[in-house]
Amino acid sequence: MSERVIAPKSRGFLFLDSHPTGCRRLVDEMWQAVPEPVPAGGEGPVALIIGSSAGYGLAATIAGLARVGIRGIGVCFEKAPARRTGTAGWYRTAATARLARQHGRDMVFLNGDAFSDTMKEQVAGLLAERFGGRLDFLIYSVAAPRRTDPDTGHVHASVLKPIGSPCTTKTLVFDDDGAPEVKEVTTPPAEGDDVEQTVAVMGGTDWERWITYLDDRSLLAEGFATVALSYIGSPLTAGIYRQGTIGAAKSHLEATARALDERLGKALGGRALTSVNAAAVTQSSTAIPGIARYVGLLRGVLGDAMVSPTGQLVELWDQLTGDGPLVLDEEGRIRLDTWELDPAVQDAVAERWSVATSDTVPELADLDWFGDEVRRLYGFSVPGVDYSAAVDTEVAWPTRIN
Repeated sequence: MSERVIAPKSRGFLFLDSHPTGCRRLVDEMWQAVPEPVPAGGEGPVALIIGSSAGYGLAATIAGLARVGIRGIGVCFEKAPARRTGTAGWYRTAATARLARQHGRDMVFLNGDAFSDTMKEQVAGLLAERFGGRLDFLIYSVAAPRRTDPDTGHVHASVLKPIGSPCTTKTLVFDDDGAPEVKEVTTPPAEGDDVEQTVAVMGGTDWERWITYLDDRSLLAEGFATVALSYIGSPLTAGIYRQGTIGAAKSHLEATARALDERLGKALGGRALTSVNAAAVTQSSTAIPGIARYVGLLRGVLGDAMVSPTGQLVELWDQLTGDGPLVLDEEGRIRLDTWELDPAVQDAVAERWSVATSDTVPELADLDWFGDEVRRLYGFSVPGVDYSAAVDTEVAWPTRIN
């Protein structure tokens, strides 16, 4: 056994180690937050969650298992324990698999490159051998810095930049003592093929490739539905996000959804949609300039009225399974962000945004909540965990049980 006390050491919002017990307790909390879970056992729909270990993909996995009783496959890319602990997603996946087994859900987790055809082949084989050769749902939730094109071998790298001109915004950082500081940062505009590279990684190309790969092998069920998780966000962050390179990728994702929706509708009576989720503290979002400050201020305005990722994904599953009406906007997108973009909420956040300084931001934003949420991403600040106690870091990847 490899036991040690794990302290929350970080560089900015990036933590060097993760806490296995905290990650497990966090997954337990998410499962328990799902309302009206279906009884254990049973033959639920078959689902594939791509990006199942973190953020909205993790919420989609847990909400699907608890609320709908899905069975199927989760795909993610995590690091095993070695000199450092395993990644938080490694421990969260082990915890999710444990709960799935306890509740009689047949869920297999694969660790590897979701962009590769090797992973697609593994998934196709499992669907054929273990799950009756049919897939009912595919949730696509991938955020990655780079993608290797399976056809050419070329490595595309995504960047987070505005388009056309520099973007200056104020972001939130914390000094070594944990004191908040509002700093102005300027991000230079995209140049060269930055936009094309980012679209190649974060757009709809790989999502479409997954659908085509599985469809060519007759693995999509009649009425098959697929959803790619997306984000639009506030006008306050649009310069660096929706109007930037990532926004171009999201637009490509939405265009891909429209093309896939027409194709699947004709072939299977199926659907392809994007789901626009609302703001949350995730490992991806904390890397975006201005987002930390925005989310902290949003929490300061809304408090507990913010809807968690798990709550949002419960609503998404209800819409997909027919337990609730499928509500689409004028561009055919599912909108789970209406509470965030309510004009009254955005006006209140904008007012605080305009006056938030290093001195005033503690009064305007819920920084205690934000700090806890960042630490919880890595298994820290989870109630009921004794962080002074040594913990075994050698948690095994969940094995398949036949």
